[in-house]
Amino acid sequence: MAAARHVVVLGGGVVGVTSAWFLARSGCQVTLIERRHAPALETSFANGGLITPSMSDPWASPGTPLLIVKWLGRENSPMLVRLGALPGLFSWGIKFVRQCHVDHWRRNARNTLRLSSFSRECLHGLVHETGIDYDANARGTLRLLRDRLSVKKTRAAADMLRDLGVRLHALDPEECIALEPALRGQADRIAGGIHYPDDEAGDARVFTQGLAQECASNGVAFRYGETVEAIELAGGRVSGVRTNAGRLDADACVVALGTGSAAQLRGLGIRLPIYPVKGYSVTFPVGDWNGAPLIPFSDEGEKVGVVRIGDRVRVAGTAEFAGYDTTLNPNRIRHLQDFFFSLFPDYPDRRAGEGWTGLRPVTPDGCPYLGPTPIEGLYLNTGHGHLGWTMACGSARIVADLICGRDPAIDLSGLTLQGR
Repeated sequence: MAAARHVVVLGGGVVGVTSAWFLARSGCQVTLIERRHAPALETSFANGGLITPSMSDPWASPGTPLLIVKWLGRENSPMLVRLGALPGLFSWGIKFVRQCHVDHWRRNARNTLRLSSFSRECLHGLVHETGIDYDANARGTLRLLRDRLSVKKTRAAADMLRDLGVRLHALDPEECIALEPALRGQADRIAGGIHYPDDEAGDARVFTQGLAQECASNGVAFRYGETVEAIELAGGRVSGVRTNAGRLDADACVVALGTGSAAQLRGLGIRLPIYPVKGYSVTFPVGDWNGAPLIPFSDEGEKVGVVRIGDRVRVAGTAEFAGYDTTLNPNRIRHLQDFFFSLFPDYPDRRAGEGWTGLRPVTPDGCPYLGPTPIEGLYLNTGHGHLGWTMACGSARIVADLICGRDPAIDLSGLTLQGR
């Protein structure tokens, strides 16, 4: 595709805005359409904030189906399947279970890690160029192991990731406390830990909104408050996009709508197995509290992360299969609050936490869909699951390269429509 032709990006989350950035830097004329009044107001708003290639091992792993069955009916379980979601989950669930075989798990982890590592490099280059401040935390991440099952599963994933080249350090309880002294009150409850020194964290919302300003300065047109009604074709290729505010001519279109991508593409004959998995977070201000942790860490048994982002501590996690319901479940929020207070009983204000929920666009194999479709000019950048912030910059760079006729910088096996 020749430079400076018009590309329309659908979606104003971190994936859509990074797509707009790399396209504009490649010389394309770019328009971004977002239904909300500003960027990063949905899944990118208050997510866990982690940039973690070390979390490239997919949810679909050996033993996960049995855990889901074990957790059925438990309101505070790490993975909660609502009975009302089962009809819409059936086809996706069968695909998910098939991906839990150990060989598929390893293959999918390898594909995800390749993209996640590349994306971290792209993020560093982007930040060096723009100077965006997003409360970056480059201390790595710590996985806390507190029970026999989490020790077994986490170390199996760590062994696989080590074999794939990920740096990590296995820690005993004393070394965990030395790395994060704020955990000293938990010393008798920690069986060990794993430190991934190359992981990072930061505020995805602040990053995305800052990058949107940079995009605007580089000629990207933002159309907020518009809903996409149709991607229009002429002669079998993309010709434009129609919204509730009118029509735009387009030479190419990038679908970066997260959980809305599948519905948008279905009318064009493209069926993506993307399920909206609800995640929760509670954000606590640090204020004058002296006991706040510095290194992001997660409890591998509870599947809850605690992340220091500037002057805040965010507690995030859990996976709720409830369709497109975005209701803030007070029981799930209370579970995160109780977890935080059990770790840090000295936190001074138990009413201070701000709850949030968002829908992650999860695929059965844990890998996103990038690149071209059978329709000329129509490209995908969606399905990143819980790793949207981790994979955003690399995914956007790849899609921009493909649209502009350049070879992608990494092997895209397992990351496109082909063969899936």
